[in-house]
Amino acid sequence: MSGKTTIFWNNAYRALLSEKTKERSENAIIGIAVAGFIVHLSLIILSTLGIVETEDVPGLLDNPIASIYTPFSFILVYEVYLLVYFLPKSITYYIGKQYEIILLVLIRRLFKDLAQLDLENSWFSSKDDLQFTYDIGATLIIFTLIFVFYYLNGKRNAVKQGKLPQQEQTQRFIETKKKLAIGLIVVLFFLAIYSFGDYFSQLFFDVSLKVESIKDINNIFFDEFFTILILSDVLLLLISYTHTSSFRSVIRNSGFVISTILIKLSFSTEGILNNILVVAAISFGVLILLIHNFYEKIENLEKMEE
Repeated sequence: MSGKTTIFWNNAYRALLSEKTKERSENAIIGIAVAGFIVHLSLIILSTLGIVETEDVPGLLDNPIASIYTPFSFILVYEVYLLVYFLPKSITYYIGKQYEIILLVLIRRLFKDLAQLDLENSWFSSKDDLQFTYDIGATLIIFTLIFVFYYLNGKRNAVKQGKLPQQEQTQRFIETKKKLAIGLIVVLFFLAIYSFGDYFSQLFFDVSLKVESIKDINNIFFDEFFTILILSDVLLLLISYTHTSSFRSVIRNSGFVISTILIKLSFSTEGILNNILVVAAISFGVLILLIHNFYEKIENLEKMEE
C-alpha cells in the first residue's frame, strides 16, 4: 500500500509540477494572454462604436490602455502556478514568488488606473490620480525589495555550496512539500473557477446588484488566494519543526508567515494604506532573511573553527 501511495504521489507530481508541465503551461498562458488582449481590445473598439454598452464594466472598456489588464491577469495565473512549482524546491523562492505576484497585481492595477487618469483638474484633487501616484512609488520600492530579497538568497546559496551540508532540506521534508504543492494546485484550480465564475455571474446575470457593490475586480481570486497561502505557510512552518531544530530557520519561516499575513491584510484596505501594508510586508520579509543569513554565517564560522 505504501508503495502504491508513493507511486500515486510521484505520478501526480510529474503530471502537475514537472519541468515539462511548466513549459507547456507557459506556452499555453502566452497564447491565452494574447487572445485575451485581442478580445479585450475588440470590445473596447465595439464600445467606442456604441455597439457594446460599457456601463456595467466601468474603466475596463473606456480606453485602449485598459486592454493590457487582461493579458496581465493571465500572466498572474501563471505566476501563481510558478509559486506552487517552487514550493518543494526552495522556501525562499516560494516566498519570493509571493512578492512577485503582489507586485504584478499592483502593476495590473496601474494599467487599469492609467485609463482613468484625470488630466484636466489638479492632480492632487483627483482620487484616481493620487492612487496612481501611490502605486507608481510602491511599485519602484517593491521591485527594489524583491531584487534585494533574491540577492540575499543568492548569497546564502553561494555560502551553502561550501563545506557544510544542508540540514533543513531533508528528503522527507522535500517529499512533504511536494504533497503540499499538489494539494495547493488542486485547491487553487477550483478557487479560480469559483472566484471568476461568481464574479461574472454577478456582473452579467444578477440584475439586483450593481458593479459598485461587487468586489473590486483587482482583488478577485487573490484575496482568497493569500488566505490559502497563509494556511499553507502555517502548515509548512509546523512541518518544518519536525525537520529542523535550527532556531534561525524557525524564526525565518515564522517571519515569512507574518509577511504573507500583512499582504493578505492589504486587500482589505484602500489608498495609501494599501501600499504601505504591502511595502511593510515585503520589507519585513527582506529584513528577516538578512538577519537569518547573518545568523547562519556566524554559525558556519563557529563550526569551521571547531
